[in-house]
Amino acid sequence: MKLWKKDFTLDKTIENFTVGNDREIDLHIAKYDILASKAHAKMLASVGIISTKEAETLVAALDELLEHVITGNFEIENDFEDVHSKIEYELTKKLGDTGKKIHTARSRNDQVLVALQLYYKNELQVIIEKVKALFHTLMALAEQYKEQLLPGYTHLQVAMPSSFGLWFSAYAESLVDDIDVLAASLKIVDQNPLGSAAGYGSSFPIDRDFTTKELNFSTLKYNVVAAQMARGKNERIISSSLGNLANTLSKFSMDICLYMSQNFGFISFPDELTTGSSIMPHKKNPDVFELIRGKCNQIQAIQTEMLLLTNNLPSGYHRDYQLLKENSIKAIENTKTIVDIFTYAIQQIIVKDIDINDEKYKYLFTVDNINTLVTDGMPFREAYQKISSEVEQGTYIPDTSKKHSHIGSIHNLSLEEIKRKIS
Repeated sequence: MKLWKKDFTLDKTIENFTVGNDREIDLHIAKYDILASKAHAKMLASVGIISTKEAETLVAALDELLEHVITGNFEIENDFEDVHSKIEYELTKKLGDTGKKIHTARSRNDQVLVALQLYYKNELQVIIEKVKALFHTLMALAEQYKEQLLPGYTHLQVAMPSSFGLWFSAYAESLVDDIDVLAASLKIVDQNPLGSAAGYGSSFPIDRDFTTKELNFSTLKYNVVAAQMARGKNERIISSSLGNLANTLSKFSMDICLYMSQNFGFISFPDELTTGSSIMPHKKNPDVFELIRGKCNQIQAIQTEMLLLTNNLPSGYHRDYQLLKENSIKAIENTKTIVDIFTYAIQQIIVKDIDINDEKYKYLFTVDNINTLVTDGMPFREAYQKISSEVEQGTYIPDTSKKHSHIGSIHNLSLEEIKRKIS
């Protein structure tokens, strides 16, 4: 069944190409298409386009379909082009002419828009809560290990003293930024596009405020052309916000893989969280974090895809938009899984004791020692030259006693202040 079916049969090769895999993808938005259809039916009755009785029967039938979706018994067979045609078919089969009235005063364009935006809205809220859970996990680890020193590196060279508390809370505070960007994306999609129809509104006296309240949108996308232009823009914004989060988790995963290696040996994980080698019995591979790193890089690539798909398209609907759904939904679903597995795994991290007096960390404290000389009255450049000469001549002896007292440093992590950034 096709919502646009006319008195001819579409070439099967063309049909298969244009439908693509919408049937599988649309299972993710079936719930939201049904919720939007319920709101639409109630609105049609409220303005007298259909009767109250017709709206009640439509809502009851839609509730039955919603139950099938929730229980996993909803299927979009090959006879149908997408979820929208499947739902209208089921309503018509059950209710006859009343079922056919559900599409009054709307187009498949605003139908898919509102379903996607409801899906995006819900899933972004879910992701934000999952990221908050990871944030609190990292902050707890920062508190637990705040006293344990960790070598800091620049250019992968031993640089200055750091700590596990500084490392964990650094990524936690970075997640705050990612949450803020996700929240901004959520605000963008929290605008009701229903009623924009094919992009130019309708001559029916519909009540768009009614569906906005019914669907719990914060506001309307008032201009009907602007509502249609949100298709593509929403996906670009969402993919960017997911990419920011993915970048944080990818970088964190790289740190973990590095710090687990024998040459660093700063951390480990229980054997049950690692994998082995088919020929090297000593191996404990960080496959989980390698896959997180790779999947996060895939997510970051999607923004480029969204840009290229929508760049320079004029206003109005274009079939190119169909291609936005698959990877947008895939990115959202993968992000949820990634954050869950990251939170699960990082809770089991084993932090090792590091001997800061090891010869390879000898120069961690050169900057601190320069600063001590400056505090004692020596000009900075002279102090730098003095310590530099000692390093070159092999006479340098590190003094590890200096404390870093300023806000956000290893001895003043400001953990409570960072926690207050999360609402």
